[in-house]
Amino acid sequence: MHVVTTAGHVDHGKSALIRALTGRDPDRLEEERRRGLSIELGYAWAPLAGVGDVAYVDVPGHQRFLTTALAGMGPVPVALFVVAADDPWMPQAEEHLAALDALGVRHGLLAVTRSDLADPAPALEAARSRLAATGLASAPHVVVSARTGAGLDALRSTLAGVLRGVPAPDPAAPVRLWVDRRFHVRGAGTVVTGTLPEGTVRAGDRLAFGDEPVRVRGIESLEVSRTEVTGVARVALDLGGHAPAGIARGSALVTPGAFISTAAVDVRLDGGGEPPERPVLHVGSASAQVRLRPLGRGYARLQLPEPVPLRAGDRAVLRDPGSREVWGVVVLDAAPPALSRRGDAARRARVLSGEEAEAVPEPAPAAPVAAPVVEDPAAEAALERLREHLADAPFDAPDAPTLTAYGLDDGTAARLHRDGRVLRVAPGVVLLPDAADLSVDVLAGLQAPFTTSAARQALGTSRRVALPLLLHLDKTGRTVRLADDTRRLRGS
Repeated sequence: MHVVTTAGHVDHGKSALIRALTGRDPDRLEEERRRGLSIELGYAWAPLAGVGDVAYVDVPGHQRFLTTALAGMGPVPVALFVVAADDPWMPQAEEHLAALDALGVRHGLLAVTRSDLADPAPALEAARSRLAATGLASAPHVVVSARTGAGLDALRSTLAGVLRGVPAPDPAAPVRLWVDRRFHVRGAGTVVTGTLPEGTVRAGDRLAFGDEPVRVRGIESLEVSRTEVTGVARVALDLGGHAPAGIARGSALVTPGAFISTAAVDVRLDGGGEPPERPVLHVGSASAQVRLRPLGRGYARLQLPEPVPLRAGDRAVLRDPGSREVWGVVVLDAAPPALSRRGDAARRARVLSGEEAEAVPEPAPAAPVAAPVVEDPAAEAALERLREHLADAPFDAPDAPTLTAYGLDDGTAARLHRDGRVLRVAPGVVLLPDAADLSVDVLAGLQAPFTTSAARQALGTSRRVALPLLLHLDKTGRTVRLADDTRRLRGS
């Protein structure tokens, strides 16, 4: 299955286009049908030749419902961006495009609708000029009319081509289902729906909602009962009659122990200008006003009102409701240290810059080691335990609790990294110094370009380790990251 989100200004024909593509009306509410205006998230699906079932999340285009729109866009990897031939480029289109770019969406299609009402060329030119500065710069375009059917076949074939180019998600990844609907079914109990971006969920699985266990009694996808579903997919989970009362839109159901539920994250900010002190954070289907503490150099700490399951590499949208400005957010550390002393913020920015860029060259074997680390018996013992852990599986990095049990707290790991005795590719992800060289040898056996999932499997590790290790290889010039998020070894 593939999942596609719509995007674009209100009344530019998003819902009409989905109806024409699928034969289903994505507008579920009587008020929506009466007013001809999407208010809530809509859903429809249909098979598409060459790629199988495609589910569509139809988002509202009105500015008042932007939070709802972002809840639908957040977990979806492909966008159908809609502009109308008979209307100029509009503010909500600009906001939707900025949000998609902030979320790192790189796969999509531009549809110029209502081509029966006006010459589509001016609208197409305006839209292409806007998309040119974003991750959707290379998105193909189609001119179409949902009313007459003109261009629908071209739209289907072009969309199929886009979907064939989307990297396959990792079926073994931990589950994190961002909930976008909750409702009660008589005789069944609580049902939640959402977009599953990766991983596999099975009937009988036990997931976690915060600290509370949740049992999956049954699964439906596209109105068919299933025993398991693998992302990317639209899913409905039957949680029975004893689901936690707090589950709602914005909640996440996750594989137990796979994510840190955190109320503070250190992030990189992408975008112009300074964000306000109290912006709104949109991540997955969740939104919340957060407190932002600038750290300097384009980094910040976000304090959330309640814990959210996040991890390094997550992308989100930061928005100033007053000015409509949008920033992209990349999570760098989901368990950051306290900032309690003068100068801690500036020091933290320097650390984050190093963690993100990994610009420190690989240390020479004979590099001198700082005396305090050498003379610290506890550090030596911790290092020996790490070597034993990684002896047979060099990329099976111990998790944060195991590192702590070994005596490798984040500060000790950072010092050992600076001294060339470990390779710390992210907070809580620590390998031996030769891991980068070993990984290049392994990746050389893959057909180029390769996906993150293929690299993870070849390295015999988890996404938690593979992603920051690949980012490290990118930054140190060993791999080249391509526009579709695949990679090749430099020189290959």
